Amino acid sequence: MNQEKVNELTQWVKAKKIDVAYVTNPNSIAYLSGFTSDPHERVMALFFSPNQDPFLFTPALEADTARQSNWPYDVVGYLDTQNPWQVIAEEITTRYGKPQQLAIEKSAFTLDRFEQLASYFPTTDFSNDLTTVIQQMQLRKTTAEIETLIEAGNWADVAFEVGFAAIKEGVTEAEIAAEIDYQLKRQGVSHMSFDTTVLVGAHAASPHGAPNQTTVKANELVLFDLGVIWKGYCSDATRTVAYKEPTAFQEKIYKIVLEAQLAAQAAVKPGITASELDKIARDIITDYGYGDAFNHRLGHGIGTSIHEFPSLVAGNDLVIEEGMCFSIEPGIYLPDQVGVRIEDCVYVTKDGCEALTKTPKELCIID
Repeated sequence: MNQEKVNELTQWVKAKKIDVAYVTNPNSIAYLSGFTSDPHERVMALFFSPNQDPFLFTPALEADTARQSNWPYDVVGYLDTQNPWQVIAEEITTRYGKPQQLAIEKSAFTLDRFEQLASYFPTTDFSNDLTTVIQQMQLRKTTAEIETLIEAGNWADVAFEVGFAAIKEGVTEAEIAAEIDYQLKRQGVSHMSFDTTVLVGAHAASPHGAPNQTTVKANELVLFDLGVIWKGYCSDATRTVAYKEPTAFQEKIYKIVLEAQLAAQAAVKPGITASELDKIARDIITDYGYGDAFNHRLGHGIGTSIHEFPSLVAGNDLVIEEGMCFSIEPGIYLPDQVGVRIEDCVYVTKDGCEALTKTPKELCIID
């Protein structure tokens, strides 16, 4: 459990005179409670009040596991035969009374679920939003969090080693991705942070492409985008390598992306803004004539979930501060030709930043 953050949220509840705060995003629940679970279609929640202990609400089949975690407060389980909203309403009323102000994570609450909850509290004010509160709590990582993110980054480096070793003539993208996942599981990594991406040749021009039966051929680039979940924290990194000697054009595109990535990463320091970092990388790619082919933001926050606040994108004037963690991942995507992306996640130090992954970024040629 993250006691510091639990205390911080409790203090916010007190300051805002909120009767109950309802945390519903599984990633937010894991961040605060230390209990990680995917409830699928079932309801899982974490409740806070200003003057009483919080409690965790889970499906019955998860309740014992939650109690065995390091969450020190109550765990309430519900059966599939029960109406979870009725159980929640009874628990809230019994513990905290009828709430006048009930804060929710609006970005994570579906309209259907909100309507079911609100039906039990028809006079309650739900206007207070926990989304930005939790985003701000997650924004600056503690020393312990950064240490865990570094460990997760080390595992991403291991995954790159496995992936590079699996490249050979005729092997499919899907086979390489499967080998990475298999070898990481063998070594104790239970979950990747997202579906491992391996894209070959022109297929890599799809920024969010999925591995398929496309095969590796000589003189093509291979893009890897991968990460793991380690002790509840994620890694995320991208490398693009060449199988056999790359063409002059492939090498040109690679060098442009590398220049942009290195320049933006070198510029990270407290005081610069998110939009300024995006502009540094984007201007380099644009000056070479490929601005339209860099069609996504420069980066995103990372922590207990793979995409956290903030976005490094034009128009976001958030000032970068020590302890923030985010990705730097420019790319160039030319349909039917080539796709290149290079990504490191970094943590901000007092005068710069450090990468969480260490796999070299100079173009690697695999024979």
